Amino acid sequence: MADTGGDGLRQRGRCRRETAITATALVLCLFGGVVQVDDTLGAPSAAAYFIAVVSCAVLPLRHRAPLTALAATTAAGMLVPLLDLMLTPLIVAPAVITAYSLAVRTERRAASAAVLTSAVLLVASVPFFGDFSWKDASRMAAVAAFPLVAGVLGNSAQNRRAYLAAVEERARRAEEGRESEARRRVAEERVRIARELHDLVAHQITLANAQATVAAHLFDTRPEQTRKSLNELVETTGDALDDLRATVGLLRQSGDAPAPAEPAPGLSRLPTLLESFRRAGLEVSVHQEGTARPLPPGVDLTAYRIVQEALTNVTKHAGTGSARVHLAWNRDRVTITVADDGRDARTQPTTSTKPSASTAPDRPPGYGLIGMRERAAAVGGHLSAGRRPEGGFLVSTQLPLPPAKDTTRRTDAVTTIEGRTPDGATHDAPTGDGEAGDTP
Repeated sequence: MADTGGDGLRQRGRCRRETAITATALVLCLFGGVVQVDDTLGAPSAAAYFIAVVSCAVLPLRHRAPLTALAATTAAGMLVPLLDLMLTPLIVAPAVITAYSLAVRTERRAASAAVLTSAVLLVASVPFFGDFSWKDASRMAAVAAFPLVAGVLGNSAQNRRAYLAAVEERARRAEEGRESEARRRVAEERVRIARELHDLVAHQITLANAQATVAAHLFDTRPEQTRKSLNELVETTGDALDDLRATVGLLRQSGDAPAPAEPAPGLSRLPTLLESFRRAGLEVSVHQEGTARPLPPGVDLTAYRIVQEALTNVTKHAGTGSARVHLAWNRDRVTITVADDGRDARTQPTTSTKPSASTAPDRPPGYGLIGMRERAAAVGGHLSAGRRPEGGFLVSTQLPLPPAKDTTRRTDAVTTIEGRTPDGATHDAPTGDGEAGDTP
């Protein structure tokens, strides 16, 4: 609903202000009519009342048509000498007020020309002959100076208004810029937290699901193995809760008590990650090629998350019990590949007696491959994923490395981690960037 009360108050305030200005101009005109031509004082004549009424009647028009109002008040001032009245600054007060309003509301050059023309016409209306004295000359100079001074003051007021408007506009744009930047950062933080939550939940829940499936399958025949799987399930779910608590802690309010921050995971925690998959029944062999180098924190976290997500997809979809991780260190990049020899368990039956999470019913495609590509692109790398011609699925990513201090130390030997020997497979190049959602 519109605020009509506030508009009414502003309208009444403008009316009172205009009434006061018009009354003041009328009184000044009448005071100017008191001075007679022979420098004597007397009551204002009828001509003085006529000039005062005519010139003050057009003052309310100065806001909508300032040039017309200035022309009317100047014409009334030019009639003053013709009506045998003394031309003084007081009797031309309406012209002075109109000159100020014109300078405030009109472009500078046009306003200056109009005010100067008004001053010249007022002075030119006085006949300069006979006993014209220096006293009359000073009076004429005052008559000409008053409209010019009013024009200068009006121009200054216009400049000040323009300056304040420009300052307000800059402040408004700066505020909009800050709000836009805040919204952009919030969106980026939401995407980052969503990616972290996806990686954590997909990894830990997949392992818990695989361990629970093994325990259910062996419950009647191998109780000792079932008890071991259940213990590992408890450990896995505990780790999942800890990781979720640390990640969701990023969403706490600014006034909340700070929680101890755990360092971001990296390739240094790769053995622990692989051990969690081995407890879930996935045997992972890892080998390196080249000299390992420290990674920047962002690249290190990206490499860890890509390996984690790729192995999680193998556990969920590949229908195999083994996978290979290969790290190739070069001068300016590290290439990480995760490959398996499995088949999609939802399209081909499995002959293994060992239950797997891949035997679950069809699920809608997820965001694993999309998240891995986003992570790689965020640090200036590239990721490709697709089926291998000989079977299985391969994920390959290339991440940039900082300049090495010593690039002459290179080795082509294959180094295994935790004493596991590679199965003789060579580094497989990606077959393409094809992606079927999150399912290999």
